[in-house]
Amino acid sequence: MMGLLQIVVMLLVVGFCAYQRMAMKKAMIINAVALVVLWIHGGFTWGLFISLLIFAVVATFYLLPDLRIDWISRKAYLFMQKVLPPMNETEKTALEAGDVWWEGDLFRGNPDWNKMLTIAKPALTEEEQSFVDNETEELCSMLDDWDIVHKRKDLPAEVWQFIKDKGFLGMIIPKEYGGKGFSALAHSTVVTKIATRSGSAAVTVMVPNSLGPGELLLHYGTQEQKDHYLPRLAKGEEIPCFALTSPVAGSDAGAIPDKGIVCKGEYQGKEVLGIKLTWNKRYITLAPVATIVGLAFKLYDPDNLIGDKEDYGITCALIPADHPGVEIGQRHLPMNQAFMNGTTTGKDVFIPMDMLIGGQEFAGQGWRMLMESLAAGRSISLPAMGTAVAKLSYRMTGAYSLVREQFKTPIGRFEGVEEAMARIAGLAYRTEASRVMTAGAVDLGIKPSVVSAIAKYHMTEMGREIMNHSMDIHGGRAIIMGERNYLANGYMSQPIGITVEGANILTRNLMIFGQGAIRCHPYVFREMLAAQMEDTEEGVKRFDSLLFRHIGYGVSNFARTFALGLSASKFAKKPVGGQTGKYYQHLTRMSSALALTSDIAMGILGGDLKRKERLSARLADVLSHLYMCSAVLKYYQDNDRPLADLPYVKWNMEYGLHKIQEAFYDFYENFPIKAVGKVLRFIAFPYGKSYSYPSDRLEQEIVKPMMQNCEIRDRITEYAYVGKTADDVTGRVELAFLKVLAADEVRRKLRKAMKAGELDKHATNMERIEQAIEKGIINAEEQQILVDAEEARMDVIQVDDYSHEEISGVVEDKPKKKKSKSS
Repeated sequence: MMGLLQIVVMLLVVGFCAYQRMAMKKAMIINAVALVVLWIHGGFTWGLFISLLIFAVVATFYLLPDLRIDWISRKAYLFMQKVLPPMNETEKTALEAGDVWWEGDLFRGNPDWNKMLTIAKPALTEEEQSFVDNETEELCSMLDDWDIVHKRKDLPAEVWQFIKDKGFLGMIIPKEYGGKGFSALAHSTVVTKIATRSGSAAVTVMVPNSLGPGELLLHYGTQEQKDHYLPRLAKGEEIPCFALTSPVAGSDAGAIPDKGIVCKGEYQGKEVLGIKLTWNKRYITLAPVATIVGLAFKLYDPDNLIGDKEDYGITCALIPADHPGVEIGQRHLPMNQAFMNGTTTGKDVFIPMDMLIGGQEFAGQGWRMLMESLAAGRSISLPAMGTAVAKLSYRMTGAYSLVREQFKTPIGRFEGVEEAMARIAGLAYRTEASRVMTAGAVDLGIKPSVVSAIAKYHMTEMGREIMNHSMDIHGGRAIIMGERNYLANGYMSQPIGITVEGANILTRNLMIFGQGAIRCHPYVFREMLAAQMEDTEEGVKRFDSLLFRHIGYGVSNFARTFALGLSASKFAKKPVGGQTGKYYQHLTRMSSALALTSDIAMGILGGDLKRKERLSARLADVLSHLYMCSAVLKYYQDNDRPLADLPYVKWNMEYGLHKIQEAFYDFYENFPIKAVGKVLRFIAFPYGKSYSYPSDRLEQEIVKPMMQNCEIRDRITEYAYVGKTADDVTGRVELAFLKVLAADEVRRKLRKAMKAGELDKHATNMERIEQAIEKGIINAEEQQILVDAEEARMDVIQVDDYSHEEISGVVEDKPKKKKSKSS
């Protein structure tokens, strides 16, 4: 009995050290002291003997590194060399691009929440706020999306000029070059607001400020290139596009077939060293109106004119659109939207070396340039578009759900509609929190490669889900195209954001976890680099220095995950008290489970985990929801924990934890080695499933503000442009909403009179109003309030109709009437 007790005590001591992630030296001392104490108080039993034996083995390998290397590390090193897939230079560059930020803490199982909460709150400067409130507001008031998309297929000339004159195309360009020098948050906010009015206008503003020549020139351009192009880009004198995608290379951008050969040729009447380029690009936004074309291609130097290698890899150039041989093709119509998008081609086009972005020095550096620029662009542009959908849907769907009645009841009062509205409400809060936190990371100087992939994937997918719910709630009002429809163009354009800058299927299945696991893990990437060293002995030494720390990390993750599961997260630290404190603890528990599960999966499956895309995607979902839940908690804290936000925070935490749990269960049930999956599930969830989907009551709480004129409704939909007049596409809904709210007290009188039998319950609303005035139930002022509300309500539910000629665009010749003989 004493021997068993000694083993249990030693397991608890080891578990405590592992849970605390103690340094090996400190842990060894504590374990040695524990063994001495057990010997003194319990004697030398079989349990103590086993404990001493294990301690001696571990201590021997710890204290004798040469023995450890020969017996363990060298064998593990050679095994790793065999099982790891070869890592080419392109993959290595992609992995090294960008920075690891808060997602690294979440991945490693012990997030420091105080570290997250002390990150400065992202905020607009006074100048940026003014630009959003004035220039951006004015631009939105100029936009008629029906006219843009269905009539002109372009922005009006005056809108184009306004965008150029007011500096919308140069928001990211520093002031010394004539730009605005705005923050990433300001860029995101401007795009969000414009996108609530017109997706086509938002994309037009977004692209020059995202992945494109401006971004690349800022970071990699020569001083001469910056001095020449940046002021012209800032003023809109130059319109840029960036040509990356080829017919055979979409998400796999590294496979582009477009190529350039280093050679000598004639330029401006002189023979110079340059590149002969051939390319065929499609889906290039702004290409039809571009004056300068950014181009990605593979560079080859067969005659070694610029160095001692032939294949330089992906390279970026900036070429005037009127340069001889540059062809700007015809337009595409992406989901029938009106932003400029098209093709560009060139065959044997000669350019001088100084047209390379960064000059000859940056030959072959294009993949790194693109990866780092994409990390920033994905963090801002497409998340802003997803947030815009959420904001507009929250405000308009809430208003419409109050105004629109069925069975003499606002449709928002029906539980089925309420369920869909709850998803809109909860996800709208989540998108804004994630937008602000992710853009804030860029403003901290971070190039968040993994976080940007999370934001791009989930915020475009949330936009799609929100839009689908909005369409369902609006019903026929949403599916009839016309000047009154504020949802249809957004609904049509949702697949665009899901497809571009890395298709979402690829982003979820390969990038978030495939890249994130290697980048965020404290040891794996360095182990991979060690395994690929040409000097085997040096590689073994480096590998050895990492291997045992990696083993300790794994033991710690096991101890932490099991302890947090058994205690229902009670052991985890929490940075705040109150009702949200427990959520930090639960997220820590799930973070620890992710660290353990991913480590075991990578250890067993090795390179095959990359090919097990559905398994990888489920762990990507876990990491993603951990990040978005973090963003919600940070947003709540940064805004001084308003009481009205608490239901939204609770919904998001319960929703996120439930999603994490489902992703884990799916992973464990589909793990190739069933026994391992079952053991991992027991360690992470010893009592079974712990997290439930948000309750009906909680969902009712977050829906109520959607149909009230209240502070949180305004805050969630801040930066959503809403028209000011009753003939505006969104203005008519907002004004009708306010009129219906204003009439609520008077309508109560009518309902009371109907129950008393004083009014005909089968009459129309207008007929009941007349009856009520005749019987003195309401006065003339109240009558006008009801009439105004009813007229506005009826106007809102109307849809557009057109003549056959207007819809078909064809005016048929009508047969002429024959004249009678008498005439």
